[in-house]
Amino acid sequence: MKQNFIRDIQIGIENLLLHKLRSFLTMLGVVFGVGSVVAMLSVGEGASKDALDQIRKVGSNNIIIKSVKSVEEESTTTPDRRPSLSVYGITYSDFERMTTTFETVSRAVPVKEIRKDGRLGSKSMELRVVGTTPEWFDLVKRDVLAGRIMVSSDLTNHAPAVVLTEYGARRLLATRGSIGQNLSIGGNSFKVIGIVKSEGEEGSDIQLPDQEVDAYIPIDLAKVLYGDSSVKFSGGGIEITSVELHQAIVEVNDINNVEITANAIKAMLERFHTKKDYEISVPLALLRQAEATKRTFNIVLGSIAGISLLVGGIGIMNIMLASVTERTREIGIRRAIGAKRKQIITQFLIETVVLSTIGGIVGIGVGIFIPTLITLAAGMPTVVTATSIMLPLCISVGIGIIFGLYPAARAAEVDPIIALRHE
Repeated sequence: MKQNFIRDIQIGIENLLLHKLRSFLTMLGVVFGVGSVVAMLSVGEGASKDALDQIRKVGSNNIIIKSVKSVEEESTTTPDRRPSLSVYGITYSDFERMTTTFETVSRAVPVKEIRKDGRLGSKSMELRVVGTTPEWFDLVKRDVLAGRIMVSSDLTNHAPAVVLTEYGARRLLATRGSIGQNLSIGGNSFKVIGIVKSEGEEGSDIQLPDQEVDAYIPIDLAKVLYGDSSVKFSGGGIEITSVELHQAIVEVNDINNVEITANAIKAMLERFHTKKDYEISVPLALLRQAEATKRTFNIVLGSIAGISLLVGGIGIMNIMLASVTERTREIGIRRAIGAKRKQIITQFLIETVVLSTIGGIVGIGVGIFIPTLITLAAGMPTVVTATSIMLPLCISVGIGIIFGLYPAARAAEVDPIIALRHE
């Protein structure tokens, strides 16, 4: 039985090779169909994976509350040269209520942000000074590249210690030893105790809590040195802003409680704030939304590419119907010498499956090459998964069987007597 099947495959390949160009052109439909499916799924997987990775970097159990100017504050204008005062955002009292009121909150991190120039010798750059607590480095997990991160003793002792990001360290400490250097930030001296990797990037679709120009210092020291108010001079006058906390990152004890806790925090802030001067970001909700978008994206792309496979299957059916007509006499001879209808069907099915399988394998190669080319040329991330390879290959084999059944059945129905008379 096995030997007969192998012989049938050999005969099928030989029949296809008798018309090399026709067989090649028939396979092209399957090649481009499978290639487009693999390529589209890879592009979709890469785009969604990039977004999902960014969301996961924020922390699925975290809730981020950010101070923003309300609509009323943004629309308020003052005559030229008159100072304008803006008081908005999260307060110290808000933060205390978040940590003491909700049982689902395991810990929270307060954040003050100040833009100051950092200087070391002749080198300088603008830094985003982040006043925070040691828990920041637990909730916003980043690799420690050198030295150490902030500890509780730095906070209690008001130690003038700073942790830089890799980007800032390279810009300011490029020609010196990194750890232990005294860095001037806004005219105040800080000792560099560590360097961490930053994931925050300008223009990122997901707003991460960290940036590549961050410098982390104890929050109590930030209060003492920089206070809550900042003054900005512009051509139109003077703008004074007062913000107690620019961010608060809340960690929830269970992922199932994240959205409930976010709604509770929102209700609490609405009670104590007369204007909406805050934004609440829930990475878990963004994660679920991104995963749902990914599924929809893959279904749409897969459906579009599947049409190409359908066209390839129709091409196979067309060419096999023509082959049945051409080989009518051959079919008659085989039937006359004892071949059963089942054997005729098997023979033609083998030829269609061989066409679709070889086309599918070549199409996978094309589908892998296209995403690689896209990544190299456009810098767009693409991910070729086992599913994106096996799914179109199985579909192409299935199409070969489905679209080969009718021509095979037509061949088996040929009357041997009439077939022998066929010229």
